[in-house]
Amino acid sequence: MIYTVECNYADHASEAEWNAFYSLEKLPALISVSGFSSSQRFKALSGDCPAYLALHSVDTLAVLQSDEYRQKGGGNFARWQSHITDWKRNLYAGLDRAVGVGADEFLLVSEQGPQVLIGLGLTPVALHAVALDKNPTHRWLAKLGCTQARASDLQGLKVYSAMTMQLLS
Repeated sequence: MIYTVECNYADHASEAEWNAFYSLEKLPALISVSGFSSSQRFKALSGDCPAYLALHSVDTLAVLQSDEYRQKGGGNFARWQSHITDWKRNLYAGLDRAVGVGADEFLLVSEQGPQVLIGLGLTPVALHAVALDKNPTHRWLAKLGCTQARASDLQGLKVYSAMTMQLLS
């Protein structure tokens, strides 16, 4: 299952510190939780979505309800909470492990269907929301090499660059 966390961050003065915390402390803490198998963080390049996206591969919803998750990874945002906006969490079925996205690739996300990704010559992965916010209910993911990307081809897609490498348990 794929656990997604999306948000914006409203305080420019502390944003770099928050990003360092999330990428260097929170992701390694999450990947140490039993049932997490991968974690990676992204920054949106298109303006029609929250600025930040994290993709985590988890075994089941029970992982996110465990004491270990609450102690190590969940709920430790107190210092940053007042600046986090547009926060959404979803759990999607359809993929056992999120694809890792390299520094020379983009993550493309479609909420309108797979056709635009297929039109780019990509093989999208379909996800269906099964828990948490359940919105959007369906998403399609694909990777695209930076050298293949042309802005005109990416209309209607959410486009992300990797902020971190994919961490594996």
